[in-house]
Amino acid sequence: MIEEKVNINKELEPILRKVPDPEIPVLSIIDLGVVRETKLEGKKAIVKITPTYSGCPAMDVIGDDIVTALTKAGYQAKVDLILAPAWSTDWITEKGRKALADYGIAPPMDASADKKALLGEEKLVKCPQCGSKNTHLVSQFGSTACKALFKCNDCQEPFDYFKCLI
Repeated sequence: MIEEKVNINKELEPILRKVPDPEIPVLSIIDLGVVRETKLEGKKAIVKITPTYSGCPAMDVIGDDIVTALTKAGYQAKVDLILAPAWSTDWITEKGRKALADYGIAPPMDASADKKALLGEEKLVKCPQCGSKNTHLVSQFGSTACKALFKCNDCQEPFDYFKCLI
């Protein structure tokens, strides 16, 4: 796991934990790891977010949802999009990884395993439905660009795999 400093104000954290990722609503933006820093200056809340990948269409919605949540809680909100350091799947919390699996999306593996799985070299992606690793890649791109589409050879269910980005 990459050690990256995240500075989240304890007063703002419970509010931001209620803001879901618009593409994967079981993940909060905190558990997804896109919130990198928050500052509170009186009633002005400044939130810095990093996109999961360049051009991610969800970032505008996330920014709007943050402003809405903080405004509703009585804050003046400002959201800044930062590009460095680049987001990594290592920033997804353990709670977030479990939520992905429970939702039916295989969570990301490490970069080496990810490459082997996406190139078809090894059967490593675990089916979130039945737990089998007897799975195969159907498409490099799933429901979004950050996911690949797999199918389980045992239970025959298709599922998304959240690709590793580091």
